[in-house]
Amino acid sequence: MSQRIDYPSLDDVGLVVASKRGDLLAFEELVARHRDKVFARALSMVRNPDEAMDLSQEAWVKAWRRLAQFQGDSSFLTWMTRIVINLCLDFLRRQQRIRSESLEQMDEDKGGVERQMPPVEARPAENLDRQELRKRIDGALAQLSHEHRTVLILHEFEGLEYKEIAKRMQCSTGTIMSRLFYARRKMAGLLSEVKKEGYL
Repeated sequence: MSQRIDYPSLDDVGLVVASKRGDLLAFEELVARHRDKVFARALSMVRNPDEAMDLSQEAWVKAWRRLAQFQGDSSFLTWMTRIVINLCLDFLRRQQRIRSESLEQMDEDKGGVERQMPPVEARPAENLDRQELRKRIDGALAQLSHEHRTVLILHEFEGLEYKEIAKRMQCSTGTIMSRLFYARRKMAGLLSEVKKEGYL
């Protein structure tokens, strides 16, 4: 009789090794361990909880199928985050094409989804000031175009270089630098009141 594996006690490396051998329970432990962070990253990019859930689930399916390609050059979470970011970028490009084909309708519906946007991450231990700050920052992000918001997230939160962002967003490095400059300036303006109130 084979010894039972205590999956929660394994680190990510051990779980990946087991998952590569086809151990679905090991992979389920990876999902349980990181699903909230993967979902939060998707939500920060697409601003819609339902779409973010679909994209994060698609990312986990893709990760399971492509697990053999994970070489361990980065952490498993970093690898997963890259997968979900790429799926979100594809989704945003599709949405942009749809929007550009129906500009009038877009103007009528502008802000409909974003007005209902929940916080990016929920941490019950945070006090009310932290919750208010997150709400303000989230609201400011929602006012950026998806191009400026995506550049800001990839550079500031994911730490990607201009060159890598340009490759993912299929545009020039100069365009990325310009978008990032605009996004930072816009965010600074939107959050100026927050600074005055002492949240930042």
